[in-house]
Amino acid sequence: MKFRLALPRQQRGATAIEYALVAALIAIVIAVAATTLGTQITAVFTRITTCLSGGACT
Repeated sequence: MKFRLALPRQQRGATAIEYALVAALIAIVIAVAATTLGTQITAVFTRITTCLSGGACT
């Protein structure tokens, strides 16, 4: 009988860990996407600055 009472508690703990893992994965994906997007935005602004400075516009 004690085993049946302990099972839901263990299940809740497993669910919490699963949610934490999903949240961590989402955070990693957001960090990678933000880094990539930031690099691309920097490249665009660099091209705009070069063009406005009289350099070659591409």
